Amino acid sequence: MAKLKKIRLGDLLVKHGVLSEAQLGEALRIQQESGKKLGEILVEQGLISEEDLLELLADQLDVEVVDLGQYRVDPDAAHALSESLARRFRALPLKRKSDGTYQVAMADPTDVMALDHLEQFLGAEVEPAVVSEAALLRALDRVYTRSHEMSSLADEIDAELGDDSQRGLPEVDPGSEEAPVARLINSLFTQAVRMGTSDIHVEPDENSLLIRCRIDGVLQERMRAERQVAETVVSRLKLMAELDIAERRLPQDGRFRITVKGHRIDVRLSTMPTQNGEAAVMRLLDQSAGLIGLEELGMEEDVRRRFERLVRVPHGMVLVTGPTGSGKTTTLYAALNRINDTGQKIITVEDPVEYRLPLVSQVQVNPRIDLTFARVLRSILRQDPDTVMVGEIRDQETGSIAIRAALTGHLVFSTLHTNDAPGTVTRLIDMGLEPFLVASSLRGVVAQRLVRRICPTCKVEHRPSPTVLQGLGLDPVEAEGTVFYRGEGCAECNNTGFRGRVGIYELMEVDAGVREAIGRNDRAEVERALEAQEAHRTLRESGLEKVRAGVTSLEEVLRVTAEDQEYAHLGTP
Repeated sequence: MAKLKKIRLGDLLVKHGVLSEAQLGEALRIQQESGKKLGEILVEQGLISEEDLLELLADQLDVEVVDLGQYRVDPDAAHALSESLARRFRALPLKRKSDGTYQVAMADPTDVMALDHLEQFLGAEVEPAVVSEAALLRALDRVYTRSHEMSSLADEIDAELGDDSQRGLPEVDPGSEEAPVARLINSLFTQAVRMGTSDIHVEPDENSLLIRCRIDGVLQERMRAERQVAETVVSRLKLMAELDIAERRLPQDGRFRITVKGHRIDVRLSTMPTQNGEAAVMRLLDQSAGLIGLEELGMEEDVRRRFERLVRVPHGMVLVTGPTGSGKTTTLYAALNRINDTGQKIITVEDPVEYRLPLVSQVQVNPRIDLTFARVLRSILRQDPDTVMVGEIRDQETGSIAIRAALTGHLVFSTLHTNDAPGTVTRLIDMGLEPFLVASSLRGVVAQRLVRRICPTCKVEHRPSPTVLQGLGLDPVEAEGTVFYRGEGCAECNNTGFRGRVGIYELMEVDAGVREAIGRNDRAEVERALEAQEAHRTLRESGLEKVRAGVTSLEEVLRVTAEDQEYAHLGTP
């Protein structure tokens, strides 16, 4: 380690006139009582800003200030130090230089004892860099997942089960909060929230338990354990959801709430008997995240303005379409939130209610007591609503009532599973709805997909293959002048090259030409009428706009829009 000046932070700040002797004495008193770091106390007291403190330390110690939000951490260097030691010393190895020295981000680079320990554990010299403690803790959460901790707990459960796991119920008490299975599940949820997981899959295989998380729409393996552990894990989850742990022959559905690092998570649990035992899937809904506004959905500006006009029409039907997990409900909530005020009576019928909306009457369907979409809809219309949101049009009866509501002075929002906007018309008519009623009631359709954003930390220029260009209908010669990007993969994005998602959209406005084509039940004519609309763009065209803006990659757009199997695999991560 290059010898650092031995600096006492308090003396340094007094010397530079940042603190008086009295202020330092008071801060040291608070430090003795609270055990907090001196720098943390001074920032909390407003005696110095964190930025000024970092710059002063860097200048006096002749070290670098690092912005971890923009820094690409080398995962191999980071994992040279265990998570427990990284958190103990408030340090994160950033990279290993060609001379073997580790550059290590530290919240307190004046801590010479910590530096000595780091060199001992890393087996090499350490060059410190100063970072914000809050940014360091966020980076530690991103870099170090809890996979090792989870595997250790799974081994502990396996050891407790022993040879008795093949007889009856698990011997391990799944209801005990101190049981290894409870700690394993808590660790699993903590990791899931850190990584932005939407679904957790607990799947018993023939010889093992596989746990996978869906992150940014793609499943990633997080852990494997002995197969016998699966029974205890699923039993614990069923207890949390107040399901029957003795019933393993039938599917069960339930829900529960947990709080993880200040996030209130609504968990929807579904269990399914399989050949190898019960499997469980959990959908995680972060109630603390808040609603997304229309401006945050990722719509191009002209699409957003046109969609906003649609959500303010006095009556008619507006549909949002796409496959499961494409963000349809998020778009509907954003639309409702835009028009939600005390002058509007809004009622929703959902399965299930995902987010709570103020001033809105939200009804959750319950097929067990025959509280279906159609039955609730019939009652809703007697509640004097201005706007109705139906979670999904699933059959002719629901569609008929929704259309009748749209034709009798109500604004109706709903979703449908179709590949594109014109296909929505075909789907409604195939359900048995009359073309002239669809034409009269439908005001617009939004088809959407979610594409992954390129990780800004490891974003690099990239030349796509001619096959990818061909799959998207692009001329390789014309594409020569366009700069394309991809993510190389880093600790910030779990080595996927992507972090977060954004929507791509096709908006079909039902004007006179489209309405006439719908009335004749002619899809080809609907598509021609759409092409005549100057502002219309397809899903793929919307995706290519995101590519040109450097938001996503060509391969990602191809992955979510390819209909030809010859090209669909090219975008697979």
